[in-house]
Amino acid sequence: MKQGTQGFAGTGTGQDDPAMARVPAQQRGAGAERNDERTDEREHCGPRGAARGEHTHSESPIAPPRPVPPPPRLVQRASVRGQILDALRTALVSGELRPGEVYSAPVLGERFGVSATPVREAMQQLALEGAVEVVPNRGFRVIVRGARELAELAEVRALIEVPVMLRLARTVPAERWAELWPLAEATVRAASTGCRATYAEADRGFHRAVLALSGNEQLLGIAEDLHRRTQWPLTGGQSFRARTDLAADAAEHTALLHALTAGELDVVQTLVRGHFTGTA
Repeated sequence: MKQGTQGFAGTGTGQDDPAMARVPAQQRGAGAERNDERTDEREHCGPRGAARGEHTHSESPIAPPRPVPPPPRLVQRASVRGQILDALRTALVSGELRPGEVYSAPVLGERFGVSATPVREAMQQLALEGAVEVVPNRGFRVIVRGARELAELAEVRALIEVPVMLRLARTVPAERWAELWPLAEATVRAASTGCRATYAEADRGFHRAVLALSGNEQLLGIAEDLHRRTQWPLTGGQSFRARTDLAADAAEHTALLHALTAGELDVVQTLVRGHFTGTA
């Protein structure tokens, strides 16, 4: 399928199985039949006169079961929808989908080279996540958000994640933290590309791995949702991370990992709160 190589500047309005061979009964003499009668109970599993591995004339051939084909349409549809959802999320973070603009499913479908249906389904998921809103008979409008909403999201993230990270700093052994260094380094590499969508994905991956050590799946789901919301652009195309340098933000991950490994609780608390608000 085509991916979003083009921009999102435009807006629009919204669509015979072969029969089995039968084994013939063998011709036998009367003596052979008498011998068979003496050995029926010893050698035969079926009716008298039916030797092992043979069919009698009264038996019907057993056809092999027909294979049940998988439902490729459902699999393909779900796959396309997931790819479109990922592409739309990337377009949101990069600013290609601009706040306040209305985008129709048919127009976006043409850009991606797919029908309007998977685009509409992906957009409905984004509406549930709070990224867009439905505009009847037109399409979907990207939500306009301001600095106050981002500040509120940062506060909620701190209320949830700071206590968890402090507990993890006291209980998780150093060797477990060492396993997260590749993810922290991945954010540094992503920051060096200058691509905010690439960095956003690496950023979520690092935070998700840290919180996963808590073993709380509900926490992971809530934190992931809040994290995505902080990465969407503000009015005018600026994102939360536009107020800080990506390289500096990635460096906070390595500093936080050092503090978590050493169990430095005060440093962990300061870094996490500052990381969310851009003041670290």
